[in-house]
Amino acid sequence: MTPPADDADLLPLPPGKGRGEGAGKHRPAPLQGCGPTLALRLGAQPRPPHPDPLPEGEGERAGHHLSLSTARLLVVKIGSALVTDGAAPRLAWLDGVAADIAAARARGTAVIVVSSGAIALARVALGLTQPRLRLEEKQAAAAVGQIRLVQAWSAALQAHGLVAAQLLLTLEDTEDRRRYLNARATLTTLLGLGCVPVINENDSVATAEIRFGDNDRLAARVAEMVQADQLVLLSDIDGLYTADPKRDSAARHIPVVPQITPEIEAMGGDPPPGYSSGGMRTKLVAARIVTQAGCAMAIAVGAVPNPLEVLAGGARCTWFLPAPDGRTARKRWIAGSLHPTGRLVVDGGAARALAAGRSLLPAGVRDVLGEFERGDPVLVQDADGAVLARGLTAYASTDARRIAGRQSDEIEGVLGWRGRDEIVHRDDLVLA
Repeated sequence: MTPPADDADLLPLPPGKGRGEGAGKHRPAPLQGCGPTLALRLGAQPRPPHPDPLPEGEGERAGHHLSLSTARLLVVKIGSALVTDGAAPRLAWLDGVAADIAAARARGTAVIVVSSGAIALARVALGLTQPRLRLEEKQAAAAVGQIRLVQAWSAALQAHGLVAAQLLLTLEDTEDRRRYLNARATLTTLLGLGCVPVINENDSVATAEIRFGDNDRLAARVAEMVQADQLVLLSDIDGLYTADPKRDSAARHIPVVPQITPEIEAMGGDPPPGYSSGGMRTKLVAARIVTQAGCAMAIAVGAVPNPLEVLAGGARCTWFLPAPDGRTARKRWIAGSLHPTGRLVVDGGAARALAAGRSLLPAGVRDVLGEFERGDPVLVQDADGAVLARGLTAYASTDARRIAGRQSDEIEGVLGWRGRDEIVHRDDLVLA
């Protein structure tokens, strides 16, 4: 199914706003029930990009303006190792986080929680303590553990006068445009009613999510979906380092990352052992998604009492600055796609045309990899495998292979019907 042209096709826009406006260009009306100043967009002007991480002192000064107190909508991701001790929820720690959320709400900041921990909470109860579980064992553990997880969050938030709301999402819910918009509408309504949404992957029915095994990217997609101002990933480390500080004593802490570069991505390491299955690599993927959507992101230590209060007080962390260029909601969704269904390999001329802001024509396509349908998300790459762009294809893979390398005026003669001149139109394309 081809996605709608923009959010306006399914959801009402704020009064006086037309379709296709860029991110950060307007502020929707404040949500009722979440404080007098709550709005979905902060509206602060992001800093220009910088090709490399800034030096320690300069980076701290550059990121000084980033504060949790300025956010209107905050997404907080919490991993399994923080939520559970391996057998039961860490109730005292959860109470501290709930207190932090209540304080944020009191100053007009809406908060969404993305919490792992369902599978970990059920392992001991089900006798599944071996390091690796079969897929069906993970799904069963998720079904048991999710009840305990949401009960723990509900009790912690209720103690501070807050109402928890559970949402279980899958990658498909964020990749399919209509389901994505429906999920966003539900979240917006819950925030308007004064609830604190607690989101986890729907591991008991999903398969790909469990194989990916992390909530970092899910949290990024949620932050991008609701146009959050900030995403905080609470972790066992106080940010990004030039190397693994546990293995390299010369590793330097990077306080601010103005732009995600290949050098920054190379700093991601292997996932940690134990029940947690994330790692710095997935956090950097999350950072790319949210910063391209105009959202700042922080990686901060979570294993302390009241971790959000500690972070707001100036604790050491790494801030990833939002990209300065605004994108339409449709292009933010395309850029954040986590599961492209195919790849289009292009020649040098097509690569240059894409860089100049043009559409991808059949003549520039040298190979079509994977199976996909019209409207599916695909990657555009060069002959060396470097990803140049993401986009929505105007042709199914079977038809794309037939017209690859052909001129646009040959399409009708090859296929027997007249389609679009472009395999991927520039309006459906986001450069990497």
